[in-house]
Amino acid sequence: MRHILRYEHPAEEWHNALPIGNGRLGAMIYGKTDHEIISLNEDSIWSGSFRKRDNPKALGALETIREAIRNGETEKASALCEDSFYGTNEQQRHYMPLGDLHIYTDTGETSSYEHTLDLQNGIDRVSFVTEKGVGIKRESFASCPRDVIVIRLTASRQGELNFTALIDGRDDYYDENRAYDENTLLFTVSDCIPYTCAITAAGDGCRTDANRIVCENGTEALIIIGCRTAYRTGDHKNAAVSDVKKAARMKYESLLSEHTADHRALFDRCELSLGYEDKGLATDGMLSALKDGDVSFLAPLAELYFDFSRYLMIAGSREGTLPMNLQGIWNKDMWPAWGCKYTININTEMNYWGAEVLNLSECHMPLFDHIERMREHGRVTAREMYGCKGAVCHHNTDIWGDTAPQDKWLPATLWPMGLAWLCTHIWEHYRFTGDRGFLAEHFDSMLEASEFFLDFLTENSRGELVTNPSLSPENTYRTAGGAVGTLAEGPSMDSQILHTLFGAVIEAADLLDISDEQRQTVGQIKRVKERIPAPSIGKHGQIMEWAVDYDEVEIGHRHISQLYGLYPGELIKYDDKRLSGAARATLERRLSHGGGHTGWSRAWIINMWARLHDGEKTEENISALLTHSTADSLLDMHPPFQIDGNFGGGAGIAESLFQSAGEIMEFLPALPPSFSEGSFSGLRARGGFEVSLKWQDSRPVKAVVTSLCGNALNIRHNGPLVVNGSEYIPDNGVISLPTEKGEAYEIRFSSER
Repeated sequence: MRHILRYEHPAEEWHNALPIGNGRLGAMIYGKTDHEIISLNEDSIWSGSFRKRDNPKALGALETIREAIRNGETEKASALCEDSFYGTNEQQRHYMPLGDLHIYTDTGETSSYEHTLDLQNGIDRVSFVTEKGVGIKRESFASCPRDVIVIRLTASRQGELNFTALIDGRDDYYDENRAYDENTLLFTVSDCIPYTCAITAAGDGCRTDANRIVCENGTEALIIIGCRTAYRTGDHKNAAVSDVKKAARMKYESLLSEHTADHRALFDRCELSLGYEDKGLATDGMLSALKDGDVSFLAPLAELYFDFSRYLMIAGSREGTLPMNLQGIWNKDMWPAWGCKYTININTEMNYWGAEVLNLSECHMPLFDHIERMREHGRVTAREMYGCKGAVCHHNTDIWGDTAPQDKWLPATLWPMGLAWLCTHIWEHYRFTGDRGFLAEHFDSMLEASEFFLDFLTENSRGELVTNPSLSPENTYRTAGGAVGTLAEGPSMDSQILHTLFGAVIEAADLLDISDEQRQTVGQIKRVKERIPAPSIGKHGQIMEWAVDYDEVEIGHRHISQLYGLYPGELIKYDDKRLSGAARATLERRLSHGGGHTGWSRAWIINMWARLHDGEKTEENISALLTHSTADSLLDMHPPFQIDGNFGGGAGIAESLFQSAGEIMEFLPALPPSFSEGSFSGLRARGGFEVSLKWQDSRPVKAVVTSLCGNALNIRHNGPLVVNGSEYIPDNGVISLPTEKGEAYEIRFSSER
């Protein structure tokens, strides 16, 4: 069944439960029969208030640590970092669960079990038949319009619905867990950002006792869950009760139709068909068959994975909510892995790689809101730790926009590029939408992130301007003398990010009405950009990761930071044989030594092979992502669960079929051989276009491109193209045509490729 995940047994582990969400509220549904567990989350339940953690010793030690790094004194540099640059408290705040809803039903032995997640409509369904022959159904969704979670329980025979429901999951770390009135429970917690969860029941036979909902001899019941926190409102108790009471006054059919209309308004924008054939296997059975070597399941699973990626973005990131963290909004642990924070040396950025191309620009907005939250703290960190203007953030941030170094782990902590990378997303959103109002609103963020580096960059021995101190995220090198180091001057990724960010600021300034002072700063950025190093090629034929051609301690490292310029950047182009050849050598070297062993890393590799126009390698790595790093629920496994691989994988599948880097469209640039026939519609392109395509025998047949902004339509293709009935011969492989805003252009392809 297309757009549907289907299972014939309940989940035994949390990561195999199925997620629902409305951007703010989330739930993982196990689908159990006699004891259902629904793990609940709210995006602003974090461990506490803002901590100021900037190290006051940093500025005084800055020049000493720089000199130690220049001189290759790795041990001295490390010791200085530990003393002066680690945060005064090593931890930012971390994400926490709301609690678990338990629903107990006396079912006995069950039969005819099915658990599905309808991606197109955003509905989770569980159905089974009890030992007494009664059909029980549970239907659950997270309503964005009502801002509640709705669960409907029904019995096939009148008076045969009996259950009790209660909430726990926070041990004894709660203040209240009691009946509020005859059909509503309250659960309040203050050991973190304070919050209240309200759960109300409606239906025949429903009531509350001390701290449970009880249904006796009913036929149909609704459970409605709301939660509010002190992060957004002081009176979170009354707000949560109000949410569920208002929803409970609506008919179920109205709640459902309102939800599906809202969800499908986003989901139905885009469609991918890769020849999905329903062979009767459940989703986990399809994965198992692929793992056993049945490649006929690759295309249908890739199609499902693509849809699931879009579903998760709609469920996990809505306007007005917080951006998705390492697990989106779904987390079961009081102390989750890596704090379930925003890790911004790739993971948070990867969460949003697909937002624009998959036609979900609105879902990108929480990230931009969070950049604004980071700026104030980023200015303080820039001034107090580095004596610089502008704003900076290191490799993590939290709900409050904390920008000081996180952790006391040398391979990651002292990396000053986090805000810079995030701000490139502002420019990407503009490139896809052409929204100058948005660009003007967020230009200051890009400018401040750039301004920091005007003060921070130092001159190296070749007269180039480089970051120092810095590192290549989470990787370590070995010097010629055998010493192991992490801190470095001018890691390649830093320079590549700055090329991208500075270029974006320069282009944006030409489009906007900015002040004379801002114009002067942009002039400085132009001059500095010319002195930033370009990617270099090392002794293994690879793109160098550090300014010195060190070897990695772990050759198959999960981060491939030196290829930022290949993807998501655009500095390394596939038709530049020198750099693209070095990028290929980098990937091959990493993979031959065990690289791609985490889900998100494998997803990044898919995008890189797609940018290199290698369909066979793209397919190989899509298959590896599915068979080695994907749970039965299709959630990405680091392991443990991390959602970034889902979004990176979805973006990579799109990148294999269609690209618009450099505002030049390419159709089927890295088509996996197993995807020989198919179609897509509703993908977006840089320059402001919406695109559909049909292909057969691995060749494009017909495309329709709708111009959303009236920009030039640029298409790379080897051979003539027929556009709206007129033939065009590519000039150096590219045709360029003027367009009118709102007009559609039908493209027919020649057989020459």
